[in-house]
Amino acid sequence: MKLKATNISFKYPSAKNYLLKDINLELDNKKIMGLIGDSGSGKSTLCKILSGYVQKYEGEVSFDDAPLPKKGFKPVQLIYQHPEKVMNPKWKMKDVLGESWDVDEKTLSEFGIQKSWLTRFPQELSGGELQRFSVLRALNPKTKFIIADEMTTMLDAITQVQILDSVLKLVKERNMGFLLVSHDMDLVDTICDDKIYLKDINNI
Repeated sequence: MKLKATNISFKYPSAKNYLLKDINLELDNKKIMGLIGDSGSGKSTLCKILSGYVQKYEGEVSFDDAPLPKKGFKPVQLIYQHPEKVMNPKWKMKDVLGESWDVDEKTLSEFGIQKSWLTRFPQELSGGELQRFSVLRALNPKTKFIIADEMTTMLDAITQVQILDSVLKLVKERNMGFLLVSHDMDLVDTICDDKIYLKDINNI
């Protein structure tokens, strides 16, 4: 499986200069990859383009030589740094999770999710607890590629390790692609097979 970006350029309508310019990138499911860049360098925007959440840009993104679907389930799933921003505060956590897929008890346990949390609202859980749901929601059985955008930055070191271990276990079991986006070099060096520096591929 290959996720490919060809000549990707992007700028905000109000901006004079491009944030991303002529980016070419090819990822597959054979390596755990890291993408490194400074804050404000365009990492999150590139992630949204690669996963189909931003659709107005120059260039082309393809998955297995086909355009990303604009409607329906997205085979490339993006995990955000701030889970509270992507959850409906009026939904209980069982509904937040069930919107994506029906998670079995074994997998809930693997991700350290307690049954009592399922009947709570997002605002009743901690950031670490919410991120466990956010990650698990992205791991729908139909998901082919995961992009993790600073997904553990807000978490304590122990929770970081627990979540990443659980994610990587499923990624390998399902033969999925995985891109870890971070500015934490130690973390990237620890879990990634190879790494890409955004400044090296961004021609601005």
